[in-house]
Amino acid sequence: MSALTQSSCWQALERHATDFRRQHLRDLFAADPERAARYSAQVAGLWVDYSKQRISDETLELLMALAAQQGVLARRDAMFAGEKINTTERRAVLHVALRNRSNRPIEVDGLDVMPGVNAVLAQMRSFTDAVHQGRWLGFTGERITDVVNIGIGGSDLGPRMICDALASHAVAGMRAHFVSNVAPSDVATVLAGLEPQRTLFVVASKTFTTQETLANAQAARRWLVDHLGDEAAVAQHFVAVSTNAEAVAKFGIDTRQMFPFWDWVGGRYSLWSSIGLPIALYIGMDGFERLLEGAHALDEHFRTAPAEENLPLRLGLIDVWNSNFLGAETLAILPYGTRLHRLPAYLQQASMESNGKSVDWHGQRVDYATGPVVWGGAGTNGQHAFYQLLHQGTRLIPSEFIAAVRTHSPVGTQQAMLLSNLLAQTRALMLGRDLNAVTREMQAAGVSAQDIAEIAPHRVFLGNQPSTTILFPQMTPEAVGALVALYEHRIFVAGALWQIDSFDQWGVELGKQMANELLPSVGYRPPAGQFDASTESLLQVIHQHWM
Repeated sequence: MSALTQSSCWQALERHATDFRRQHLRDLFAADPERAARYSAQVAGLWVDYSKQRISDETLELLMALAAQQGVLARRDAMFAGEKINTTERRAVLHVALRNRSNRPIEVDGLDVMPGVNAVLAQMRSFTDAVHQGRWLGFTGERITDVVNIGIGGSDLGPRMICDALASHAVAGMRAHFVSNVAPSDVATVLAGLEPQRTLFVVASKTFTTQETLANAQAARRWLVDHLGDEAAVAQHFVAVSTNAEAVAKFGIDTRQMFPFWDWVGGRYSLWSSIGLPIALYIGMDGFERLLEGAHALDEHFRTAPAEENLPLRLGLIDVWNSNFLGAETLAILPYGTRLHRLPAYLQQASMESNGKSVDWHGQRVDYATGPVVWGGAGTNGQHAFYQLLHQGTRLIPSEFIAAVRTHSPVGTQQAMLLSNLLAQTRALMLGRDLNAVTREMQAAGVSAQDIAEIAPHRVFLGNQPSTTILFPQMTPEAVGALVALYEHRIFVAGALWQIDSFDQWGVELGKQMANELLPSVGYRPPAGQFDASTESLLQVIHQHWM
């Protein structure tokens, strides 16, 4: 057993969980009229109700003791101080510096990073203003109306999610598009709907060597030159978010239009950096800075709030409670409203790439569950798809319901319908409906005793499924910034408690290496014995049907 699972704090939580599993949420609410008030908080414009989680005051006290034992808040302080808490890559972790609107000095290796952060923000403002004001024109003198971000992973998921969420704040006449998958149909479909003379491409790759990104960028480059007939057009229609000036220049991009970032910016935390350039081009630099403001407000709460009032700390500990002590293996992200429909995919990377680890800081294999499987989809669509399993399946699935109270697109009573569905789902998951209630309802409807006996068990809902609800007044840049930062810090808290490195991602490297080894064999018959039998069989199928 590990030191963590042998600790008195961990074992006290295990004993508490054994007793607490017999508690039902409806009984906890019935016994405590103040439960909703005590287990809710308003921070950085977000209203968070976690009263429907399967917790008590004792649960939280035991979790806080475990967090103190594991030095979670000391780890937080080390992050904000610029210490190299990404231990396997020996890097600081400072996405919080990118949105440090107070401009408080933050040092890495004795140097304040804030002047560099501010310089890149100023570069982004200068460029985006030039595009929006018509001072930066395409090669033929046309105004730019379409921005295509070419990236993958964090260079795609973050900007794409934010642009969708804040579409109501778009600069008039601007459209944002995204290409990430190396599948040819991805870039081909996007390019088919564009006018080259009005299109600006943002190529996002720190090293400017990312295989998928460079393949798509080259395809876009060929398309542009073929249509405009001049290699010189590339400099007016491509910019780079990168640190590799030589490769950028070789591609044909003016290095004055290269927007840098730093090795202490992890990909899945990079939307706050120059990786967010497509966001700024889409909603304006003022809107982008409002996004930073919202995240910064949440950062300051996480950095300074006492432990007993610290919302990211509390929610991160509840995530650990659900995973390690109640046995939940997944977390469902359920945004209500289409603007946030990409949030589950974004948080999937943020959580699973961060905490999908099986060794601790010391390289020792852990004997406890780490990151949950994150999944989900937009309500109310999901209610007609996978909610059946949430309500009547056999698994414990904590769920997060997220919504803006007011809409930018009022249509009749539809926003009221949306919110009533959200509230109904959290209530139904919590309360359930027992056999007696189902029987009474069917009797009142005139159903025969025989039919009741046969059908009633199928209509029973056990309830007691935990959920958290996050509401905010409207889908503004500040609200979205605070929402994303809240999840980032929750993920951090869980990783710090588990003592894993939440900021490396070595698990993606082996597949990349093998893809490069296999690439020369795709479309050809490899020598026997070069790969395993299954892979060679699949390569033969590809060879038979190759172009």
